[in-house]
Amino acid sequence: AYCTCLLTIIPPLSTMASTEAQPDAHDKKKKRVIVAPACPSSVATGYLLLRGATLGVVGASMSEVTVSLMQPTFIKENPVLSGKFTVSLGKKLGCGELQLDESPEGQEKLLNAIEGAANRMIQQAPTLFTTRLSKQEILERYGEHVLDASHEKTKPQDVLNVAFIEDVVLAVPPALPFASTSSLSKIVIERGNLASSITCGKKARKAEVTIKFHVQVNADKEKPESVPATLDDIDVSSLNQTKVRMPEGLVLLDQQQTATQVESVTEAVNDVAMKDAKEEEMVVTAWEVQGKIDYNKLVDQFGSKLLTFDLLERLKKNSKVPLHRFLRREIFFSHRDLSSFLDCVEQDVPVYLYTGRGPSSSSMHLGHLIPFLFTKWMQEALDCPLVIQMTDDEKFLFKGEYNEVTGDNLDHYASLTIENARDIIACGFDYNKTFIFSDLEYVGRMYPNIVRIWKGVTTNTVNGIFGFDGSSNIGKVAFPGVQAAPSFASSFPVVLNATRESDMACLIPCAIDQDPYFRMTRDIAHKLVSKSHKLGGKPALIHSKFFPPLQGATGKMSSSDTNSAIFLTDTPEEIERKIKEHAFSGGQETKKLQEELGADLEVDVAYQWLRFFLEDDKELEKIGNDYSTGSGEYWSTGAVKRKLVEVLQELVREHQERRAKITDEEVRKWMTERCIV
Repeated sequence: AYCTCLLTIIPPLSTMASTEAQPDAHDKKKKRVIVAPACPSSVATGYLLLRGATLGVVGASMSEVTVSLMQPTFIKENPVLSGKFTVSLGKKLGCGELQLDESPEGQEKLLNAIEGAANRMIQQAPTLFTTRLSKQEILERYGEHVLDASHEKTKPQDVLNVAFIEDVVLAVPPALPFASTSSLSKIVIERGNLASSITCGKKARKAEVTIKFHVQVNADKEKPESVPATLDDIDVSSLNQTKVRMPEGLVLLDQQQTATQVESVTEAVNDVAMKDAKEEEMVVTAWEVQGKIDYNKLVDQFGSKLLTFDLLERLKKNSKVPLHRFLRREIFFSHRDLSSFLDCVEQDVPVYLYTGRGPSSSSMHLGHLIPFLFTKWMQEALDCPLVIQMTDDEKFLFKGEYNEVTGDNLDHYASLTIENARDIIACGFDYNKTFIFSDLEYVGRMYPNIVRIWKGVTTNTVNGIFGFDGSSNIGKVAFPGVQAAPSFASSFPVVLNATRESDMACLIPCAIDQDPYFRMTRDIAHKLVSKSHKLGGKPALIHSKFFPPLQGATGKMSSSDTNSAIFLTDTPEEIERKIKEHAFSGGQETKKLQEELGADLEVDVAYQWLRFFLEDDKELEKIGNDYSTGSGEYWSTGAVKRKLVEVLQELVREHQERRAKITDEEVRKWMTERCIV
């Protein structure tokens, strides 16, 4: 969070001439002296108050916002004690209970409210507690949102200060703050050009509040350091609520609600138009999933087909095990050429399965598990071989970094492949029929087919499908060919004992956002196989719906937000905490309303997750009936969440037990090229 000054030491002019006249070949250049001025405690205290005031006034959960590093303007503006930082509140009008106002008058009111809240707390003088923890401990205890952008490259073992004011803020400040906010006399939020600003709008892609401030120190007060504390038992539940917590914000909220009521008639007239706009918010690409997903509309856009009762009956007839709950509950819902693939199964034409994983984190979450749980069932049902692609190359191309000191981090993604492979193996696949491979290691075998795919697809086609432009590195543009190659059995001459003449048919279970890769693949598939191939070389696909994040049953779960996901490394206590604190409820606000109206199952995350993981159809039906009518054993949100916690704790515990037995040597066995047919 600190700025550094570069000071170059230059010899006096009187000595420079003699130096130039008689250069010494062994002399070295003077080294630059780097000075890193420490952030004053007064500025750190003001930063904490303003960070807490901003979230408290707009009513945003600290787990839903990100904060930039604090720009150390106190260096350039010395002796003025100043700083500048930005709070990102999502998109449009922000993620708080109070919507950000687009008008200049509304924005000025918001800055006044934040400034007023901060100065009120100076007068009230709440105690500032601090502790020192490693970055890893901070992430485990409180999550990543107590950090700011300056900590992205700090190491897990680096020790940082953590500061806490009850019901106001929990954050890592840029320096150790004062023990009492009364050590300050005033905080001023600066207006004008290059000072404080608010970015928002009903169509804006970001909602941000930038605060440029300076503080005045109370000369009559002592400046004790903050009070050391363990912060083990602090209550941060209020800080994780989407609720206005400052009286200054409540005034604005009341004004906003009054204005909303005045506009209600107009809003009713425009209701249809607003619904259309909401539908337009749905974004599903190979890189991004946002908004409320209309799966019927998505099928129409992508050109796939819905799974029918007849297809499920055929799959059931050809299966060696009962139909999977994901099929019974329409979680896998769409397909391409599944009927033709089943023709091959019924005619004893050889078939295989292909799925994959992009290793972006050391621990997979429950959303990553969905395609593997279903693919395991498909392998058992059809008793067929399976290839699993680990796209460590893709993750480096899209997320990799390079710096002059350490070089690039390609090896990091290669190591994530090994860790993710443990989780995949722990799902229970058949070793004798499964081959897991890293693109970085196996690409040579696939390269002839990759080249054929590159030859058959134009740059315009790839750019049109994936949205690449001139700023994309060439690896990104080329990668779709790498993901397409395993769709052809001839990419596995040893593993599947296949050649270009082989008629082996491929089925790909995947989330529907991966469909664009294989639409491209299917368009040129005939160029890579013999004319006798039953599907013309085209891979068949079966698509799943997205696994919703904890905060709401839209979009899909993300690894980047630890509180939006349950990870396969989470403890029973972490699972319980995340479900209780973060799982969005479709229940009513009061017991009376819940008993009268029941819950909205479509938006209730706990119920939706039970649809994915509770095996018993009758029990799921009972939970749905009770919860939607506000009656019976599962009448309340709490009861449904407790059931989900029980189910997930058992699932994750069993997975962790299996994973713990998988050694590096075992992983290498699964990734060794060998025949599996």
